[in-house]
Amino acid sequence: MISLHDLNRLFALEWLLCLMLTACVPAPIHYYTAASARPNSAPNIRHSQTRAPRVTYNRWQQLPDWQSIDLHPSWTALLNSCTALKHQRDWRRVCSRAEQQSSLDNEQIRTFFESEFTPQQLVNADGSSKGLVTGYYEPKLKGSHIRTARFRYPLYAIPEALLDPQAPTPTANHQPYYSRAQINAGIANLAGQELFWVEDEVELFFLQIQGSGRIELPNGQFVRVGYAGDNGHPYRSVGKKLVEMGELSLDQASMWDIQDWGLQNPERFAKLLNSNPRYTFFRELPVTATAPIGALGVPLTEGYSIAVDPQSIPLGAPIFLATTYPNSDSPLNRLVFAQDTGIAIKGKVRADFFWGFGEEAKTQASRMKQIAKMWVLRPKPANQRVAHDVTSPTQDVN
Repeated sequence: MISLHDLNRLFALEWLLCLMLTACVPAPIHYYTAASARPNSAPNIRHSQTRAPRVTYNRWQQLPDWQSIDLHPSWTALLNSCTALKHQRDWRRVCSRAEQQSSLDNEQIRTFFESEFTPQQLVNADGSSKGLVTGYYEPKLKGSHIRTARFRYPLYAIPEALLDPQAPTPTANHQPYYSRAQINAGIANLAGQELFWVEDEVELFFLQIQGSGRIELPNGQFVRVGYAGDNGHPYRSVGKKLVEMGELSLDQASMWDIQDWGLQNPERFAKLLNSNPRYTFFRELPVTATAPIGALGVPLTEGYSIAVDPQSIPLGAPIFLATTYPNSDSPLNRLVFAQDTGIAIKGKVRADFFWGFGEEAKTQASRMKQIAKMWVLRPKPANQRVAHDVTSPTQDVN
């Protein structure tokens, strides 16, 4: 009998096959966010456009494990969202009430969400309810403020020409900024724009994909860097490129496999990286920053923030995510928050799960390509807010 883990793997491979065969890569979008630089190796999920989905409001009991999950980390993420949302009309009351609470136990937090929100299951354009969740993380690189024999790969601040819309375009005919290959060749003349020099070219490339990270300096001090902008070129998957070259099989094109290939083929790796013309620029984050800053403008919460498509899901919203742990059939059901965006995160039932910092986060993020169901929690109108409201009737809205 086929397991849930095997089903997850089959679904993920099917969608990866879509990516490899149809090159379904989205057009470049500029978000000043931790995740926007991260066009995941996982593809967009393509669905039939035959009919619009129906909006369905659900009972809380339909959310898997809702009565038993720990909501304390979700409460912290809610307060983070409220720093950005509390002046919006639909959120004023929710955030005001949340900020007035203190020392709530798990049952009180659950009651708060049930009294203030209504769960609505997200469905795709064809009416299906399953989608894909991938993962991202905050990488660590060893680096220095000065170039040395050890630290020789530059991490650049965003060029002035990309900050000032009135500045002359750096290339003729208003084309995008210089490509990755041109920047690496020195054609862009970015001398003096180096924030740091880092040790590992492979890690630098994956920092650009993740969009934020930490630099460990020679004295042991850590400095956070975050996404500041990009060169406007489309993203091209190097994993897809390696599959096309016959260097990796379809189910091998993970972060680990790409890194291993680069270590085994250092003379070819630079050319491979240049096949992706997109280039990410960074800024140094304040020492007070406790986490990467997402598209919502608030710190991300490890294991409780996700990146979403803001055209489908409102930024800041609570999302109940029902999925499984990477390479596993163990349930991962929790209340997370839509606090970030990503260039490859498109569609309603699609998310990128923030795993946090460290090797374990890196491992989990690189492996995560899981099937998921998602519910957005929408603030109730004032006349519908009733304490202990756990049995909202299901209704369909055309």
